[in-house]
Amino acid sequence: MKIEGQTALVTGGASGLGEATARELARLGAKVAVLDRNAALAEKVAAEIGEEFGKGRAVACVCDITDTDSVNAALDKAEAAHGPARILMNVAGIGSAKRIVGKDGNPAPLEDFVRVVNINLVGGYNMARLFAARCAKLATLDNGDEKGERGVMLFTASVAAFDGQVGQQAYSASKGGLVGMTLPMARDLAQHAIRVCTVAPGLFATPLLLELPEPVQHSLAASIPFPPRLGKPSEFAELACHVVTNGHLNGEVIRLDGALRMAPR
Repeated sequence: MKIEGQTALVTGGASGLGEATARELARLGAKVAVLDRNAALAEKVAAEIGEEFGKGRAVACVCDITDTDSVNAALDKAEAAHGPARILMNVAGIGSAKRIVGKDGNPAPLEDFVRVVNINLVGGYNMARLFAARCAKLATLDNGDEKGERGVMLFTASVAAFDGQVGQQAYSASKGGLVGMTLPMARDLAQHAIRVCTVAPGLFATPLLLELPEPVQHSLAASIPFPPRLGKPSEFAELACHVVTNGHLNGEVIRLDGALRMAPR
């Protein structure tokens, strides 16, 4: 699918990997909806995209991906501003690190596990189902193939889905769920000509990671075989956009980690 002229939705688009993806989509000619719970940051990113790539190129949409009414309201706002969306970048998510049995001998709070899985996995599915239902009603694109496509969606997992560390049970379970959902969802949506892929990033220079002390950042970077540095959000964004433009990528999970395999701790 050609990105230019298409309407794209980016969850978690106000910061980190989501912000980089929103900016790259705009650079490639898409009309972007920046979906995020942080209204002020979403407005800021949308305004900056408009200043750089043209007024009206981006719209900010407050969105809680776990809430159906909130998602539908965001999709309605994006469609009113830019037309029906054919691209969904599911980037929103949260992290957590709690040992199942704490140093005090008490079990980890169940609420923490439920919260992480609800946002990362259930929220991702909720966003996907509501986007797909709308996208399935659109006409197929004329891209020269015998049967054109209608849309593309991307999930953001993590290398923790495969080699999670101590205390990452909730995070790994949520991201592993996205990995496990990718192929069956791609098969399910094949009848509607909608492709589904997932990117599993390793250690990236996101605002959250950059808050760590510099010695910790250097230590993390040194653990990556090659290149021995933190990933750049722009590299994630470039891969995410390539998935959109490469019509034969479907049902696949792509690790983007410099050959990193996480140690137990």
